Amino acid sequence: MNDQKFTELVEIFKRLRDPEKGCPWDIKQTHESLVQYLIEESYELKDAIQNQPDKIQEELGDLLLQVMLHSQIASDEGRFSVYEVISTLSEKLIERHPHVFGELVVKDAEEVKKNWDKIKTDKNKTSRLAGIPKSAPALFQAELIGKKVAAANFDWEVVSEIKVKIKEELLEFLESEPGSAHEFEEFGDLLFTLAQYSRKLKFSAEDSLLAACTKFTKRFQAMELIAGQDLSELPKAELEKLWSKVKLADCGK
Repeated sequence: MNDQKFTELVEIFKRLRDPEKGCPWDIKQTHESLVQYLIEESYELKDAIQNQPDKIQEELGDLLLQVMLHSQIASDEGRFSVYEVISTLSEKLIERHPHVFGELVVKDAEEVKKNWDKIKTDKNKTSRLAGIPKSAPALFQAELIGKKVAAANFDWEVVSEIKVKIKEELLEFLESEPGSAHEFEEFGDLLFTLAQYSRKLKFSAEDSLLAACTKFTKRFQAMELIAGQDLSELPKAELEKLWSKVKLADCGK
């Protein structure tokens, strides 16, 4: 039954992309035009995992839709099919898990990750950093770079050493000429080091910043509600009072 369901799904996408009887929207799509939807669906799945577990199944389906449509586009162009996508994935999983499908013995998940990276690097004969997607969010790239070089033992020994580096980068940023290229560079160095700190403590810098955005939005909207008028019409001193009030109320909960 499961194989039949997958075959039916493949046929659905073939029909959607049929030049004569298919859907006009699906027919006109390209790999490039679908990128925005792939990103959106990934974030919606992430939100479901974190906030709405009952929607995970639906969101996984929406993400699978993207995989199927991309595969069908490639199939229509005579490049590869979804079956070849699956075959490539299967081969990679077997190759990257010699402790499951071979004789290698590992002690924990961390060693599994190191072996995965080593196999990948040895096979591709490239830099450890070659596979980092350039289109990914900068904070994500920073954390991934840190993970990759840490696997090569190029990392801080303890968290306290990163704190020292953060203070150093902050000082260099504050001493930079405002608006200069040097300030731009030092600001980036500071953000990069902060991302390494979060990586070392095993929390996401992206999620931490998102939480800060959510908190600020909540407090600002509370200010608007209390004021009952456009905040731009109030003097700076009044805005500061409102901010202190909503912050105190929020922290007191």
